[in-house]
Amino acid sequence: MFNFIIQKFVKDYQNTEDIKVRERYGKFAGAVGIATNILLFLMKIITGIMFNSISITADAINNLSDSGSSIVTLVGFKMAGKPADQEHPYGHARIEYLSGLIVSFVILIIGFQLAQSSFGKILNPKDAEFSVIAIVVLIVSALIKVWQCMFYKKVGKIISSTTLTATATDSMNDVFSTLAVLAGILITYFTHFNLDGYMGLVVAILIMVTGVRLIIDTSNPLLGMAPSKELVDEIYKKIMSYDGILGMHDLNVHNYGPMRRFASAHCEVPAGQDIMVSHDIIDNIERDFLSQMGIHLVIHLDPIVTNDERTNTLKAKVEELIKSISPQISMHDFRVVWGTTHSNLIFDVCVSFGFSISDSELTSLISEKISQLDSTYFVVLTIDHDYVPTDE
Repeated sequence: MFNFIIQKFVKDYQNTEDIKVRERYGKFAGAVGIATNILLFLMKIITGIMFNSISITADAINNLSDSGSSIVTLVGFKMAGKPADQEHPYGHARIEYLSGLIVSFVILIIGFQLAQSSFGKILNPKDAEFSVIAIVVLIVSALIKVWQCMFYKKVGKIISSTTLTATATDSMNDVFSTLAVLAGILITYFTHFNLDGYMGLVVAILIMVTGVRLIIDTSNPLLGMAPSKELVDEIYKKIMSYDGILGMHDLNVHNYGPMRRFASAHCEVPAGQDIMVSHDIIDNIERDFLSQMGIHLVIHLDPIVTNDERTNTLKAKVEELIKSISPQISMHDFRVVWGTTHSNLIFDVCVSFGFSISDSELTSLISEKISQLDSTYFVVLTIDHDYVPTDE
């Protein structure tokens, strides 16, 4: 059913890598949310007034606020689709993250307001008029919200949208909220003990906890997250598949919004290879990444000596030494300036964030171990921090 609706209303729906198509998905999801939430609001507000039910009326206001969230979602996708300009050269795609953050705050506020209302009902319980019509309205409302949640999840998965994922969670919270209202009415009717306020308070706490979690989840992309391990592995595998690339390191991936990715990396090439050949390889890699993965990649060339047996032997020893300290660290850009009284070993060591040894301590430890190989070795070491996920 969802596929039929999407095919009917989203033009060129299969081309999800296209920014315009992604915008159409987002705006369509926002429009569906506005329509369904206004329908639910009208159903509940009329029922609540007719049968003097404060809980149903409060649930109606909750749906009205959801309409506001849907408007935020619609506007967010519209603004995120704006092209880059002089003030925002990387585009406006991060606005989608902001709209998701706003929806998360709305969820938290609604939960707090529902908690206040429920606490008031506990202190001052008021009996509502029991009606089969009210029961039917609440059941239909819950079913519509379940459908809405599944719809948001479907579209959110198709376009990898944190905003729609947050909205889907909000819809499921509304299902629990409506069912709590329904349970309170039924329990009150059959037992004459008013549990309406207590049920509402439980749901309110659940909604607030979910709101806090979603605020954290939607804030992370704005703060700057490490790329997924799957993406990192794919980038490494693709770059290393090109002839003439001996190794790579210092990969950085920056996300300026969904489908707005920029990356940089250092690639090792043979020092004896013609610089024009190496440059041509790098150009091809950068061009392929943009056309095939939509990543704006910039590569820095690191020439390494491959035909000096003395240097290669020492490099292997230093690599083994560093690995003995911790498998979490790695070495790159190794070169040696050989001298008569001493030799300079120049290299970088890549360390993940949160590593148990500080940079200064690690530098001293590596220098000490290398001096044990030969007292004439002088270490010139640079510590790099890994910006990508580790296997820990």
